[in-house]
Amino acid sequence: MPNIVRKDVPVAIRRDDLYAMLASAFPGARIDIEDTRGDGDHYQVRIISSVFEGMTRVAQHKAVFHALGDLMADRLHALSLKTLVPAKE
Repeated sequence: MPNIVRKDVPVAIRRDDLYAMLASAFPGARIDIEDTRGDGDHYQVRIISSVFEGMTRVAQHKAVFHALGDLMADRLHALSLKTLVPAKE
């Protein structure tokens, strides 16, 4: 079976564009992003946000996936995700 590539869908996303999407969804969050393979298709993301306060880890991750919309289906192959609540002082 041939590998079919849709020409109308970009196959990668720039780190800066991924950052902008997450920063918009989680204002004031600390967001660290690493392109683990240098291909714009495999990222490790760490988000520290007060938005996650009181949410389960699953709910936190769902919030991130919701913020990314169709990106996971179209342009992002792998996402390693760590979500945290800021430490209380």
